[in-house]
Amino acid sequence: MIETFEELNPSPRLLMGPGPVNCDPRVLRAMSMPMLGQFDPEFTRYMNETMALLRQVFQTRNRWSFLVNGTARPGIEALLTSLVAPGDRVLVPVFGRFGHLLCEIAHRCRADVRAIHAEWGTVFPPERIEEAVREHRPKLVALVHGDTSTTMAQPLAEIGAICRRHDALLFVDATATLGGMDVRTDEWSLDAVSAGLQKCLSGRPGSSPVTLGERAADAANRRKHIEEGITPEGFQPGDGPVIQSNYFDLPMLFDYWSESRLNHHTEATSMLYAARECARILLKEGLPAAFARHRLASAALTAGLEAMGLEIFGDARHRMANVTGVVILDGIDGEAVRRDLLENFGIEIGSSFGPLKGRIWRIGTMGYNCRKQNVLICLGALEATLLRHGAHLPAGAAVRAALAVYSTPEAQGRAH
Repeated sequence: MIETFEELNPSPRLLMGPGPVNCDPRVLRAMSMPMLGQFDPEFTRYMNETMALLRQVFQTRNRWSFLVNGTARPGIEALLTSLVAPGDRVLVPVFGRFGHLLCEIAHRCRADVRAIHAEWGTVFPPERIEEAVREHRPKLVALVHGDTSTTMAQPLAEIGAICRRHDALLFVDATATLGGMDVRTDEWSLDAVSAGLQKCLSGRPGSSPVTLGERAADAANRRKHIEEGITPEGFQPGDGPVIQSNYFDLPMLFDYWSESRLNHHTEATSMLYAARECARILLKEGLPAAFARHRLASAALTAGLEAMGLEIFGDARHRMANVTGVVILDGIDGEAVRRDLLENFGIEIGSSFGPLKGRIWRIGTMGYNCRKQNVLICLGALEATLLRHGAHLPAGAAVRAALAVYSTPEAQGRAH
């Protein structure tokens, strides 16, 4: 007997967790555009346009600014797999779950991984990172910019210079910050950066923007080998060990995205359309305006949460501008609140991991969802749910406090 199912009809949700977020309708429209062959001149023009747009989003002049197919982790894996050979020393400053992920991937690259740790809810002062770099002498430092598990953002402005002083490469995972917080690739001397579309860039999961400077590209190209069957005549391989992954082999991806268009994989056509539109929308708004919109939403959300009597988690100096940690009230079942928000209001907020599991909620104000109406709706729904669960709150105070933030003269024009 053949089993079939009904037509897909997902329930409408307001995704106010740490990602993914609701997709900008313009991105969905772009994804519905007709297919083209991957070497059609029109399609390769879209590839080149996407690279040009991504350079502006990453604030870089790097030639190698392109897409790795996959949600966000493939960008991390491509960079680490291609930059880290077996035995290379990698330093990872860990201040949340995603620092542990970088350790995990580096271990799988058979690197000599050295980790330093900060308490969840804090970040690293630059002098501590320099001390560790001086001690361990890594080939590469791998660092998360904004770790959504703790809602903390690691300042980057001084880290690139530290790595240059000690001849180490710097890789930054900006999955949760690109498009919502400043990521100055060139100014901050970031050698390689990866991200995803599904957070502040307002897109669908499925494509990972990356950028590499000359130092990182040279390190990858020293391991360049091309698979048999497509090797150009006269090709001379690099003198380094073969990159462990074929799919995440950056030098072959360079050739695919360059004028040579050497066949490597079939580009995810609809995801390239999406990435191009995500970047175009962001740049049309303007990076400073987008960053200000995210800061404003975070300030309004924080004001509303505090007006309810809730505590905001973590070091206030280093909180992300797009994901807010909220300490769960004593006597309140955090998962029951999340379940009721979803069932009664269609709103999703996040829980957390590790030592913060069951201790905080995580509320995201990212990309297309980073708008006044969503902040107010989320606050009102959370207040109603907490009251229903027996919390003693000043009814109506949360929305009033958030509206007060949005009513200031400096907030005008930045709410949407």
